[in-house]
Amino acid sequence: MQPPAERASLAAPWRRAAQGANLLAADGGLGVTIFEEMTTLAVQTGAINLGQGFPDEDGPQSMKDAARDAIAAGANQYAPGKGFPVLREAVAAHQERFYGLAVDPESEVIITTGATEALAASLLAFVQPGDEVVTFEPFYDAYGAIISLAGATHVTAPLSAPDFLPELASLEAAFSSRTRAILLNNPHNPAGSVFPRELLQGIVDLAVKHDALIISDEVYEHLTFGVPHIPVATLPGAADRTITISSAGKTFSFTGWKIGWLSGPKDLVAAVRTVKQFLSYSSGTPFQGAVAAGLALPDEFFADAASTLQRKRDILSAGLRAAGFDVFTPQGTYFVNVDTAPLGITDSVDLARRLPGLVGVAAIPVPVFCHPEGAERVRSLLRFAFCKKVDLLEEAAARLATLGSKL
Repeated sequence: MQPPAERASLAAPWRRAAQGANLLAADGGLGVTIFEEMTTLAVQTGAINLGQGFPDEDGPQSMKDAARDAIAAGANQYAPGKGFPVLREAVAAHQERFYGLAVDPESEVIITTGATEALAASLLAFVQPGDEVVTFEPFYDAYGAIISLAGATHVTAPLSAPDFLPELASLEAAFSSRTRAILLNNPHNPAGSVFPRELLQGIVDLAVKHDALIISDEVYEHLTFGVPHIPVATLPGAADRTITISSAGKTFSFTGWKIGWLSGPKDLVAAVRTVKQFLSYSSGTPFQGAVAAGLALPDEFFADAASTLQRKRDILSAGLRAAGFDVFTPQGTYFVNVDTAPLGITDSVDLARRLPGLVGVAAIPVPVFCHPEGAERVRSLLRFAFCKKVDLLEEAAARLATLGSKL
């Protein structure tokens, strides 16, 4: 049996990962996360839950019919590990159709159990203890957890209001000789920013300079408002070092199907496939054909999805301004961030816990998407989701407009 000191040392990596995943637990330890806490408060108070980022309406009926038909026809066993050809071909056709990217569906595409598995498999394939992974901060909460599970060091570059775009100087300072990968999220959750071409090229140039992998999370690629989404893989110097990740959940409002995909150079994709086979192995057999059909929908579908969300953004933003918040209008995703400081409130975590009882609306404080040292920079910011039905958003906006009188 190992001595207690050695056992403690060996336990440290998973213990640190567990603590990182629960960093913002309600009791400051290994309790529930702020996300679960806000959902519980919303249920207890009857509040409108604008904290969780999932739609409350289904996507196209044609896709639901296709999935139902597939189940009835017996498509209920394991899919091939890298996904059915029909969906891999649809992903390749999508990349060519929208971005001019030529992708081999046989060797350069993998179907995954949502984008999160694609992220995990990519990081676990290439990142080892001692490596560093750069992300922007605030960051999607799974990033920190997966980087910890890989045993790597998570290094961040700040995104600051009002535009939530990084300064290349601060990003360059985040790179070092140990940087193995940069994890890019564009359009960015939770900030709602869409990175312009010149910024993306600067990111690519840094990756080339430091010989770093680019892992690009582009799940909100079709949900931008008045600005184009530019896949980083289309830029000079990026193609041979970029893994591009997306999914059906955000574009088609089928988050529960958990169908994602990644594409990239065949040598990188082969390495990721080796890891993926020991995670879920295969994904969502009856849904893959349905998603393939969705990717082939006409351009009008994708344009309408974005314009509908933009209208919802504007409805909720009007209520948030009426409440007295500073509103940072997002260029993409389905989240809007606000500053509570104009109301004399500098602790958004505290306000998030009070908000369901005050006005019957739940939100997520932006500091939960940061490391402790970065959380101070955004400590007065709140994030609201607007991927909800219009009548619900109108009611939430009306409730929020009363906040000033209840503080």
